[in-house]
Amino acid sequence: MLVLMGFLAAIALAILRLRDGITAVMLSGIYSLLSAGVFVLMDAVDVAFTEAAVGAGISTVLLLATLHRTNRLTRPSRHRAAVPLIVVLMTGAALVYGTWDMPRYGDAGSPPNQHVGLRYLEESPKTTGIPNVVTAVLASYRGYDTLGEATVVLTAAVGVLALLGARRRKDDPHDR
Repeated sequence: MLVLMGFLAAIALAILRLRDGITAVMLSGIYSLLSAGVFVLMDAVDVAFTEAAVGAGISTVLLLATLHRTNRLTRPSRHRAAVPLIVVLMTGAALVYGTWDMPRYGDAGSPPNQHVGLRYLEESPKTTGIPNVVTAVLASYRGYDTLGEATVVLTAAVGVLALLGARRRKDDPHDR
């Protein structure tokens, strides 16, 4: 797990330094695939599957299609990035602070393992009519979440297709 986290940090730093869009998109796809590996190690296979399909799959394809219609290289920034850096650091600090009182990973005495998990295992076949607990959770209990994820992917795909289908103006400097 620590090796994967180290790779994730290295890839994130590499993406920050890149100006080539295609390389950044490919590295972000690799980042998503490694994130899916982290989720698998944490026994969150459904989240890993979604991350691999959406993050490494469709997002990479949509970003590459968008890059096809734009410049491959980005221009150097003319301003300092102090304010965005401060916002990111404050957000990161707030997220770390929010995890301090969480139970340890796999703690049998944690509330999800004492209440919610047991309820899913005992009652899901009766309440949903689905014998497989994982399928019952994804299709019934997390149905709105799954619908929301599908809506986000569909919206992104429609947006990229709208961009790709738009006619270029004849005076477009990117049209060469």
